[in-house]
Amino acid sequence: MREADRLDHFVDNLLDMSCIEGGALKPKKVLYVIDALILETIDYMQPLLCGRSIELDVPDLPPVELDPIRIGQVLSNLIENAVHYTPTESSIEIHARTNGEQMLISIADRGPGIKANDIERIFEKFYRSHPTYPPGSGLGLAVCRGLVEAHNGRIWAENRDCGGA
Repeated sequence: MREADRLDHFVDNLLDMSCIEGGALKPKKVLYVIDALILETIDYMQPLLCGRSIELDVPDLPPVELDPIRIGQVLSNLIENAVHYTPTESSIEIHARTNGEQMLISIADRGPGIKANDIERIFEKFYRSHPTYPPGSGLGLAVCRGLVEAHNGRIWAENRDCGGA
């Protein structure tokens, strides 16, 4: 990513964080098919994947009420994070399920996992568990949390038994 793109991404995240914290972010919810949004996001993210494969487990799901731009932003941020921590020969897994009125989407990498003392903090603004790599501002996951909570949802991270998070 060029420096200008990185700076633009940082400013966008700062503005989003400001709107989230100020209560000005109001999702523009419409009925949307989540599997279509996931596929659109993967297509958009293709250049960043650098050859990593995506394992999809996203059955035909009923439409849900969401802001496709904001949830697409969450998906992009989480996939980008997974790319940073997944070895190039490994895949990223994306699963989606419904449980009554709830939708559960998981994005899993096969990287080193998250240290136990970092797992609760990674969604804090400006927090970085690895201060030098990958490059970033520590805002992406905080913005994800704010956007998910604006949809009356919750977001969390956990390590996987088979490695990664």
